[in-house]
Amino acid sequence: MKKTTCYFLIVLFVLLPFVLLPFTGCKKEQAVQKPMANQVQPPMTTKEVKGPEDTKKVEQEVYMYDSKGKRDPFLSLVLAFKKKPERKKGVSPFESYSVDEISLLAIAWDNQKHYALIMLPDKKSYTITEGMTLGLYGGKVQKITNDMVMIREYVKDYKGNLKPKDSVLRLRKEEVE
Repeated sequence: MKKTTCYFLIVLFVLLPFVLLPFTGCKKEQAVQKPMANQVQPPMTTKEVKGPEDTKKVEQEVYMYDSKGKRDPFLSLVLAFKKKPERKKGVSPFESYSVDEISLLAIAWDNQKHYALIMLPDKKSYTITEGMTLGLYGGKVQKITNDMVMIREYVKDYKGNLKPKDSVLRLRKEEVE
């Protein structure tokens, strides 16, 4: 009989709060109004009625912003100075893309010269040789070796001077020195 009494007391203490919980409620406290800061009264305005001879016409100022010749303030300054020339219509596909966008697929050679197979971003492949024009800046293919193609472009620096820029297309990217 002692075991059942112990079980009964344990169950009673465990379940009793759950049984009595719905009958206990939160006490409603009366809202105490705290004194608030002095409320600001809107200033009283008096309107004077004037005759038709006293009325003045007020012209509304209209502000117009002319953005011609100014840069967009919401664009990054870094991007504003790194503008690529626009792609020209009517030129060969080689001159329609930047050298950075061109990928080198293969290089072949015979007894006289080397040939390189490149792929443009439009997923078309072309064969190039030394001396061909390539890229947006009118770069020339300077040299084709067994594993790379060197292209020299003349680009403007921050002062506006033309400087040579050499780009190298490699067959294998991991061979970068």
